[in-house]
Amino acid sequence: MKNLKKVTVFTAKKIRTMDQGNPEAEAIAVLDGKILSIGTLEFMKPWLDRYDVTYDDTLKDKIILPGLIEPHSHCWMSAGFLGLDYIGPLPWPGLNGINPPHPHYEDVIEYLKEIDAKKEDPNEPIIAWGFDPANQGGSLDRKVLDAISSTRPIFVIGFAPHFAYLNSPAIEMANIPEGLQSPHILREENGELKGVFLESDGAKLAIAPIIDVISELGGEKGLKFMSGIGHRAGITTIADLMFGVLNYDEELKDHVNATNDPEFPIRMSLTPHAMSMTLAHGDKAPEFVKGLKQYETDKLFFTGVKFLSDGSFPLMGSQVNFPGYLDGGNGVDGDASFKEMLPYWKAGFQIHCHANGDLALDNSLDMLAKLQEVHPRFDHRFTIEHYAISNPMQARRLKALGGLASVNNYFSHFRSLLHSEHAYGPDRAQREARLGSLEREGVIFALHSDYPQVVVPMHPLTAVYAAVTRIAEDGKTVVAEHERIGVERALRAVTIDAAYILGLEDKIGSLEQGKMADFTVLDQDPMEVEPEEIKDIPIWGTVLGGKINKC
Repeated sequence: MKNLKKVTVFTAKKIRTMDQGNPEAEAIAVLDGKILSIGTLEFMKPWLDRYDVTYDDTLKDKIILPGLIEPHSHCWMSAGFLGLDYIGPLPWPGLNGINPPHPHYEDVIEYLKEIDAKKEDPNEPIIAWGFDPANQGGSLDRKVLDAISSTRPIFVIGFAPHFAYLNSPAIEMANIPEGLQSPHILREENGELKGVFLESDGAKLAIAPIIDVISELGGEKGLKFMSGIGHRAGITTIADLMFGVLNYDEELKDHVNATNDPEFPIRMSLTPHAMSMTLAHGDKAPEFVKGLKQYETDKLFFTGVKFLSDGSFPLMGSQVNFPGYLDGGNGVDGDASFKEMLPYWKAGFQIHCHANGDLALDNSLDMLAKLQEVHPRFDHRFTIEHYAISNPMQARRLKALGGLASVNNYFSHFRSLLHSEHAYGPDRAQREARLGSLEREGVIFALHSDYPQVVVPMHPLTAVYAAVTRIAEDGKTVVAEHERIGVERALRAVTIDAAYILGLEDKIGSLEQGKMADFTVLDQDPMEVEPEEIKDIPIWGTVLGGKINKC
């Protein structure tokens, strides 16, 4: 007797499952948004004989992969930035189209002057985003911005919002006390505020007066805009690794509303910023974060908590060991500490710890070792986020401590040559993202973009291309060739291993019976084309829970 439930069977030119025990298939059967069976049609026959089956050959000439995963981005926060005046070095998507580039420091200054001249209200603030000093040259501070206007508030947010730059009226508007002491609030030699504010405490304080503007520009509609960017890149799940840092109530409301929309083409995984939760809820923060599970659906998840050990790689905030920076600097510290991590660790949370520099990585591994000593845990999945600058022995130690890595390897392509001359020097810049070392030591790792807070796209096939070729932005220089990995391993890092790092491997990441029917549909097979062509493979669309979403 047949079950009256309807099953859809998708056939394809080839299906790459990322299930190592069943790596390829020719058809996949979907029931109630989940995978009923996968293999050949003959293999699936015992299931298909028992259901009302529709055969869909829309994808018969396509390549199917598990839905690609972006395991580290900042969609809600940055969607609002995309609506601000853009001063970045490259053409970049905005809420109203593609923004033109401002490649040089002088271009940035001139554009800020143009914005000032066009505003009729003398008290209306300038709010700009995208400054990238390593790429554009020069520096911004209170004096530079006062020279543009000493009466109109000017707020400039770095491409990565780890930095904010304010002029005197903006400092007054932010109500920042002249006597406030913090390593993340820079001062002149005479003690005067320099107008440069760093990281979650300094930068967040600096932009507090304009948070409502950012929220209004982004919000739910901004999330939907960002989901479109992800969908066109073949992504079916995006993780936001800084939930709750700006406006918890609005962020929660917007994510719930957006993901409840049947047309929203992405699943979202949110990782709360631990220190924001602690500041709001004190010693009850771990229980509060656990309570977020009540909002989960099949398109919205809450996974782990996030700490930061240093600053931004492209904005030269990474903390590095000897000999430091080319110019003698050494980045900025973060909010991570054993004391602050311990309550979340004891409560069973997975901890994601941002660490770009090798000094920050040492500090993060020391914290993990101490956490394990005080309160041992199995399968804790402590994850180093970014893992930009490292050495092979740190990979070995990470493995010994049971840790994982989510790596921004886009920088090996987009910024390795730039940072060979600026900040880090060739030894570190060209060996950024040591995936080969992680693979040799047996560390599970994912690849991510951190989009749009760094000057790289959110495009997992570009991450795969960069991992496999390590070709720099000039299109010819191969950097640290022995840190390359194979195509299959790189694809795992944007599918099943990315799911594992998010604690969602039972739901997504591979095409197996019982998992969500999320696919990425390509015109060509990444395993068959030349490695240099992977990033240019046309993305036909995605399937989310069995529903086709064509690009």
